[in-house]
Amino acid sequence: MKQNESTTDRVIRAIVGVVLIGIGWFYLGNNTLGIVLDVVGVVTLFTAATGFCLLYKLFGDFSTKK
Repeated sequence: MKQNESTTDRVIRAIVGVVLIGIGWFYLGNNTLGIVLDVVGVVTLFTAATGFCLLYKLFGDFSTKK
């Protein structure tokens, strides 16, 4: 899997992922919207950790990495 995210992109995704999980877990709790935000947050953290975004790949090898 070739990385297609820049360092800035990865940092932003990590911050957004933590915020989404925090809102979903602590503020919304165990309802549907809270669970959705938790899942999106985990996926966002996973892409930040790996440096690979499948959506970038699906949109014609789009990359933010220089």
